[in-house]
Amino acid sequence: MIIFANRTQSFSTMENNIQYQRSAINPGDCIGNAWTLVTRRFWLYIGIGLVTVVMVSCIPIVNFFLLGPIIGGFYYLVLRDMRDEPVEFGMLFKGFEKFVPLMVVGIIQSIPSIVVTIFQYTIDFARLAAGGAAGDSDVNFLQSGSDVAFAGFSLLIIVVAVVAFFFSIAWHLAFAFAIPLVVDQDADIGTALLTSAKAAMSNVGGLIVLIILEGLVMILGVIAICLGVLVAIPVIYAANAFAYTQVFPYFVRPDLNVTPPPPSAYGGTYGTNY
Repeated sequence: MIIFANRTQSFSTMENNIQYQRSAINPGDCIGNAWTLVTRRFWLYIGIGLVTVVMVSCIPIVNFFLLGPIIGGFYYLVLRDMRDEPVEFGMLFKGFEKFVPLMVVGIIQSIPSIVVTIFQYTIDFARLAAGGAAGDSDVNFLQSGSDVAFAGFSLLIIVVAVVAFFFSIAWHLAFAFAIPLVVDQDADIGTALLTSAKAAMSNVGGLIVLIILEGLVMILGVIAICLGVLVAIPVIYAANAFAYTQVFPYFVRPDLNVTPPPPSAYGGTYGTNY
C-alpha cells in the first residue's frame, strides 16, 4: 500500500469524529507527488482532464451544477489511485452517485464566480440596452463627461475588483476540502463545509503556497500550449488531493480497518511501499 507524505502534528477532532492535522501541508510534496501520480497513468489523466475542463468550464450556467459531482469523481479516482486500488476512466462519474450533496457544495464553492458571472451579464445587457437607446446627443454628453468622475469610477472598479479577488481566494481556501470530504468521508453538506473551513484555517499557510505553485504549474501548461494545459489540470487536482490526505490522513478512518504505519514511514517521498 502507498503511504502518503504526512507530518507528525497534533490532531483536531470535530464532533463527528472527522480528524484533521494542523500545519500538515507540504506544498512541494503535493506537486511532486501529483506529477508522479499523473505521469504513471499519463493518457488516463489526459482524458479525464479534458472531460473535466469541458464539463466544468465550457457549459455556461450548467457548469455550476456539474462542478461538484465532476470534481468529486476526480477526487474519487485520484484517491483510489494513490492507494494502489484499481482505477478506470468511468470512475470520473462516480460523483454523480452523490449528486445532490456534491452539487450543493460545488455551488457554494462557486458563489464568487456566480456573482461575477451575474455582474458581467448585467453589465453586458445594460450596455446593449444603452447602446440601442442612446442617440447622438447622449453620446456627445458621455464623451464630454468629467474626467474626474471617470477617474473616480475607474478607481472604484479597481478597488471592487481587488476586494473581490481576495474574497474569492479566501472563499476557495475555506472550502478546499469540502468536496473530498463528501466523497471520501461520506460527510453531509454542513459537516463537509464546516470541517473544511476549520481545517483550512489550520493549514492556511500551506494552502496559499500550494495555490501559488499550482498557478506556476498552470502557467507552464499554457506555455506548453494545449497538451500542457491538459497535463497541468490533473496535476493541480491531484496536488489538492494529496493536500487533503496530508490534512485528513487515510489511516484515521475507522471504517477502513487500516493499521497505522510506524512514525518512520512519514517521509516526503511518494511511491514508497511498506
